[in-house]
Amino acid sequence: MTVESTAARKPRKRSTGARKASPKASPGAPQSEPELVQLLTPEGKRVGHAENAVYDEYVAGITPEELRGLYRDMVLTRRFDAEATSLQRQGELGLWASLLGQEAAQIGSGRATRPDDYVFPTYREHGVAWCRGVDPTNLLGMFRGVNHGGWDPNSNNFHLYTIVIGSQTLHATGYAMGLAKDGADAAVIAYFGDGASSQGDVAESFTFSAVYNAPVVFFCQNNQWAISEPTEKQTRVPLYQRAQGYGFPGVRVDGNDVLACLAVTRWALERARRGEGPTLVEAFTYRMGAHTTSDDPTRYRLDDERLAWEAKDPILRLRTYLESENHADEGFFAELEAESEALGKRVRERVRAMPDPDHFAIFENVYADGHALVDEERAQFAAYQASFADGEGA
Repeated sequence: MTVESTAARKPRKRSTGARKASPKASPGAPQSEPELVQLLTPEGKRVGHAENAVYDEYVAGITPEELRGLYRDMVLTRRFDAEATSLQRQGELGLWASLLGQEAAQIGSGRATRPDDYVFPTYREHGVAWCRGVDPTNLLGMFRGVNHGGWDPNSNNFHLYTIVIGSQTLHATGYAMGLAKDGADAAVIAYFGDGASSQGDVAESFTFSAVYNAPVVFFCQNNQWAISEPTEKQTRVPLYQRAQGYGFPGVRVDGNDVLACLAVTRWALERARRGEGPTLVEAFTYRMGAHTTSDDPTRYRLDDERLAWEAKDPILRLRTYLESENHADEGFFAELEAESEALGKRVRERVRAMPDPDHFAIFENVYADGHALVDEERAQFAAYQASFADGEGA
């Protein structure tokens, strides 16, 4: 596999537009292999071509223990995600956005961050939250409807989940501009999807980050589908190439290769910390499940497409590599399976034990010093609640 980066100095042929789809393929199906950074093939083979050298050095000294750690991260994240999906189906959560298939992109990039870096997620970055030390059960309060977030962003430098599509890239850019003004030796990473790349907020964040040389990495998880809209309806060129129009580098990485995601994100974050400005990383991956639990992907994509991507499963390829290099034995996998089941049990118990929120909590912390309109609305709501004093309907 080869590297394609707008930061490269060698002249390249101008793109003629989007790849042409095979007549028999559905719009989101993987076509001819894209040019991207890959260090671990779908067959679990370690590769290190000359084009990958600049990124390969960022994982050249990785130890078997660290590799096992990456595998553990992905397995436990997938187990947590599966449990959350089951809890929603059982009526314990109102909604859930699964990351199934995107574990490598999130764990690789998440483990590339330093404690003093700041992360701005969307609503699907459960693996990144895991890497930042956020208790998985804290992610579920918002989806259960018992809080507005569930954790203190400043405790882990991990911002609250952002439901408004693309707005977090502006938040990240502003925060990064502040870091630069303060002379801090830290960087910011903002996560968003291929669909969000069409939002004006993302375009504005690209402009401001470039002009002000902000230390921010834009990490786009291109999972091929913006709900039911394929990437071909979002752009006529590969997403990473959009960066060159704003004056900063763009790199496409195999989003199912945890080593490549780790290496490229480390490179991009170090670039930012050195004062070299923003980078756009496009993690070319796939959403194996539904967009959220309210979505039915069978209505707009084919099973053959999903099966083709399942063959590139990020967890399976790392396990194959670990076994082929004798970096992990059956004891390790058995212990991890037990730990996985224990995590699932803990998540179930914690979610079901979450107390219902105070009905009036919604009016708290809206304004620092209070507000007449909020006071009026609180009084109206109190009167409404009092109307059920007889116990009916409250």
